Amino acid sequence: MNRIGFQMKVKQDVIPEYKEWHRKVWPEMLDALRSHGWKNYTLFMRPDGQMFGYVEVPDTFQASLDSMAGEEINARWQEMMAPYFEIPEGSFADQNMIELEEVFHLD
Repeated sequence: MNRIGFQMKVKQDVIPEYKEWHRKVWPEMLDALRSHGWKNYTLFMRPDGQMFGYVEVPDTFQASLDSMAGEEINARWQEMMAPYFEIPEGSFADQNMIELEEVFHLD
């Protein structure tokens, strides 16, 4: 299992709505993440919308993103979420996650 940290940025004016969607993530989306080995997936957000994410995946982060890319439910979720993020127009959040290097871990 590989521990992955990443960052993204939510537009500050839509933070409350973004948080509301994450209180009610579609069950099919949760099932897809689990079926592709995503574990302990956690998102943290600063008041300005800067986010840090953490997930444990069976292979590389890119392999996990690629496996989810084949899921129709993920395509719908990414399309719906795209307007919430500070990303290039026409792209999706999962294409713009900036992976962070792990420099320390304490078990």
